[in-house]
Amino acid sequence: MPVPGPGYSITVRVEAPPSANAAGDLTTAVGRTGAVITAFDVVESHSDRIVVDITCNSLSADHAEDITEVLEALPGMHVRKVSDRTFLVHLGGKIEVNSKVALANRDDLSRAYTPGVARVCTAIAKNPDDARRLTVKRSSVAVLTDGSAVLGLGNIGPEAALPVMEGKAALFKKFAGVNAWPVCLDTQDTEEIIRAAELLAPVYGGINLEDIAAPRCFEIEARLREKLNIPVFHDDQHGTAIVVLGALRNALRVVDKDLSDCRVVVCGVGAAGSAIIRLLRKKDPADIIAVDIDGIVHSGRQDADEHLRSIAEQTNAEGRTGSLSDAVRGADVFIGVSAPNLLSEDDVAAMNDDAVVFALANPDPEVDPLVAQRHATVVATGRSDYPNQINNVLAFPGFFRGLLDAHAHNITDDMMLAASNAIADVVDVNDRVNASFIVPSVFDTTVAPAVADAVRRVAVSGEPVTPAAQGGATGGTVVGAVAPSFAELDEETDI
Repeated sequence: MPVPGPGYSITVRVEAPPSANAAGDLTTAVGRTGAVITAFDVVESHSDRIVVDITCNSLSADHAEDITEVLEALPGMHVRKVSDRTFLVHLGGKIEVNSKVALANRDDLSRAYTPGVARVCTAIAKNPDDARRLTVKRSSVAVLTDGSAVLGLGNIGPEAALPVMEGKAALFKKFAGVNAWPVCLDTQDTEEIIRAAELLAPVYGGINLEDIAAPRCFEIEARLREKLNIPVFHDDQHGTAIVVLGALRNALRVVDKDLSDCRVVVCGVGAAGSAIIRLLRKKDPADIIAVDIDGIVHSGRQDADEHLRSIAEQTNAEGRTGSLSDAVRGADVFIGVSAPNLLSEDDVAAMNDDAVVFALANPDPEVDPLVAQRHATVVATGRSDYPNQINNVLAFPGFFRGLLDAHAHNITDDMMLAASNAIADVVDVNDRVNASFIVPSVFDTTVAPAVADAVRRVAVSGEPVTPAAQGGATGGTVVGAVAPSFAELDEETDI
């Protein structure tokens, strides 16, 4: 199932004889390894040799080494150097700080720094809320982690987590103009993490918790929301849930089913699975069956901890027991946020007609998407090389943009439901929904503004936002800060 991708892209510099068939020999050799050539450039030419750069996508680091060995083994060929293009992107880091104001002369300096800055400091001391208008707090987010649950790598610590947090910060800036900065804490003690977040909160308009292992992440988020007057959002939970719910709304439109008639199986009850269940319940599905490594979660399980007991109370109305295979038999929707290759073809075939399968384990999903497509009508993954990629970048940049624009102090379910509907509406409002297009592309520039506007309107008005395509309110109660939009704030001159 895996295909060569840009995540393992390499450029191999090779010395070759100046013969007419040298290029053909090189490209043929690379092709036989299963790699995909994306560029072939002659960088030097001499009477006795040529030097070429072959850029190709491979499957893994081991596959990249195999390609190099195959090229080195060709008669008359010599590999000078191999560059891993992913590592090249990370050299020196992926983000930087730039000044928004000119510092060309003494006048500039006296306003941006001393002595003029003292007047601004004094104003904020008198009215701390002015920090949101007169400092970077107005448009800044801390991307905070302890490195305990990074991607599929597990507990790799704060230094190793930094490249991921840098990438997250870059996405915030690219898609929503939000200034985000990595905060990688050298502790995995819950109390220390909470205290560290409290201490750094004055700088930021929001905190994005990232890659913190469950169940610790639940307590950290809940307590920070109680303590801080800025929004705290655990993206692994709520970002995933927002996009999943938006994608599911459109998927059910494709198969002409109502969620209230559907039995939904959620495989994986960690951070993402728990949040998906919580948000799904707001939309009143017929039933939700949660499944973990030991099978269906139900109230009679003897191994249940406090977290699983909570999940059992919210799901499985009929008290089902058994394995994942038992759970999906006759189900309408499968949502996997767990581990690779847990769902068989027979399992998908045993689901109801016009089934929806979201196999979101990354990079290897719970079931091969091509296998799932033999029986399910709509299939989505977390991968970029298949249709219907469920990607958190559709949610978190615009979500925080909306929170910052509204000067919001908290996050509510109505905000998340509004964001979910906004994502779905980008596809649905233009009647473009089909089995291979239930969510917009991550590069669709209309997504982040749509999400931001939906979240801001809920925060400002305190009212749920009606889905554009379906009608009806999202329900629930919202308590948000009322504030002008970011654009309106730009026009304020009364200081």
